Amino acid sequence: MSETSQQEAEGVQTKIFVVRTTAGKEDQVADFLAAAAGKKNLGLYSIIAPHELSGYLFVEAESRMDVTNAIRGIPYAKGVLERDVPFNEIEHMLEVAKKQEIDVRKNDIVEIISGAFKREKAKVVRVDPVKHELVVTLLDAAVSIPITLKMDHVKVIRREGEKKEE
Repeated sequence: MSETSQQEAEGVQTKIFVVRTTAGKEDQVADFLAAAAGKKNLGLYSIIAPHELSGYLFVEAESRMDVTNAIRGIPYAKGVLERDVPFNEIEHMLEVAKKQEIDVRKNDIVEIISGAFKREKAKVVRVDPVKHELVVTLLDAAVSIPITLKMDHVKVIRREGEKKEE
């Protein structure tokens, strides 16, 4: 049973609200929102930051007031739109997020696509398929520090043995 249908079975009615953000800061605002919702014990259930829609987040919550309280004091959050959005209007944005097997191997060169090191290039040092994690070292860093990431936070740019594009 999905979280939404479980909430409906328990009598909790949720809606999807749109939060305006500074363009390019959607992931940061989503992280801040998730932390704020936990600290303030608000009725927020999911946060969606679609990559094809710059400057907006979708937040599933019990009420608009919960979302408004959650964004209070969050940098880059500009406000909540007045009307809620029916699920069928954003459903097409969620279909891309279906689980797919990611083929990442040791010594691959990857680009980090989310988190604090977003858009950085790194070399894969170790792959843990059981935990769905990998350890990388940043290519442009002055000091080589291993970083553990989830496999879906990277995309492979070049495989070991392939020629470097010039």
